[in-house]
Amino acid sequence: MSKLSLIIKREYLTRVRKKSFIIGTLLAPVGLLVYMLVIVGLSAYQGGDEVRVAILDEAGMINQIPDERGVRFIPAANKNLDQLKQEVMERKIDGVLRVPPLANFKQTDHTVYYYSEDKLAPEKSELIERRLATKIRDFKMDSLRLDVEQLKLLDSEVSIDPESLTGEDKDDQSKYTVGVGLAIGGIMTFLLFFMVLMYGQMVMRSVMEEKTNRIVEVIMSSVRPFDLMMGKIVGAGLVGLTQVVAWVVLSGAVSFLVPMIFGLDSPPPGAMESAGQADPEMVQDMITRIMSELSKQNWLLITTSFIIFFLGGYFIYASMFAAVGSAMGDDSGEGQALTLPATLPLILAFYIVSMAGWRNPDSGLMVFASIFPLFSPIAMPFRMAFNPPWYEVALSIVLVLATAVLFVWLAGRIYRVGILMYGKKVTFREIGKWLFYKG
Repeated sequence: MSKLSLIIKREYLTRVRKKSFIIGTLLAPVGLLVYMLVIVGLSAYQGGDEVRVAILDEAGMINQIPDERGVRFIPAANKNLDQLKQEVMERKIDGVLRVPPLANFKQTDHTVYYYSEDKLAPEKSELIERRLATKIRDFKMDSLRLDVEQLKLLDSEVSIDPESLTGEDKDDQSKYTVGVGLAIGGIMTFLLFFMVLMYGQMVMRSVMEEKTNRIVEVIMSSVRPFDLMMGKIVGAGLVGLTQVVAWVVLSGAVSFLVPMIFGLDSPPPGAMESAGQADPEMVQDMITRIMSELSKQNWLLITTSFIIFFLGGYFIYASMFAAVGSAMGDDSGEGQALTLPATLPLILAFYIVSMAGWRNPDSGLMVFASIFPLFSPIAMPFRMAFNPPWYEVALSIVLVLATAVLFVWLAGRIYRVGILMYGKKVTFREIGKWLFYKG
């Protein structure tokens, strides 16, 4: 077995056998489970105790309003404002809502008054405003003798359905094409950014630990610096892939088991009402169209490009982090400035995709970012769901792979000098000189 293979094996086994790795790998799905339970709990949370509100309708515009989400509407009957205020003070009710008459039907904004000793929660205030606005709207339509069904015909929803010029089904698109592409691209962008940054920094920490503990001096007596650096990069990458695979498997199991255990197959009570009572046929048609768009995606190309750009991006940034780790001295605080060149392009690429990519995946800025090798591992996978020209994809792959090779070579030149240098504050100018040292 070659020395490089031994280093990779040592780096991999040392990492995966750590308690922190095992605990972190297992706790991530548990964290997902807790997150899902919190979301379910928050969706069912009613926002505090029930609020009893008396409606004093001075113009007869408001009929009985059904109770909803912690708000109980009570008719004022024949009581006046002073009597209702007294009931509030006696804690029989929580508040009085006085609805004054409309000045005229041209009035588009209407102020109602709420009397209470307690503040009304924003959620309940918004709910009451919506319910009263609907009641006043209905009152206006009844008073003006407007046909409700005819008024509904005035509302129109416009959606753009792209059509193929060739008439072929494979080129036909729907209004869900862009949304599905954005979802796929967004997920890949987030995963690549997270994985490249996290595992690149893992390489840097590994280099710093061995340099600080002086273990590297013993290892360097029998191993070339370049082999040691490459072993750390490849070993940390394999550790990352192992953790990602474990997370995917365990997270899938958690996502499958949670609905079965907690009975989340059906929506909670009132969900359909709050969603506007969506037509089941429309929902089914939407799901069918989305699944059709997913089936049209070239998943082989998307998956292959994802792997290529992950490997290219990982080797680019991991080599930079390895070089930074070797150049850092005993004071890690002073060396933090060296990490800026390694993290800034990655963060900038993520922001370009977040700001420009979501608005137009084929804009000039996105085309540049998807070809520029320091940005392309993040930007090009986002564009893959939108079928960019093949020559742009090919050029981007060639550049990112060539840049990965170049950065690994440059990092090796820095690593061989910096890993054995102690007690000296390193500057970028001095790192540049290390690239041209012979030997």
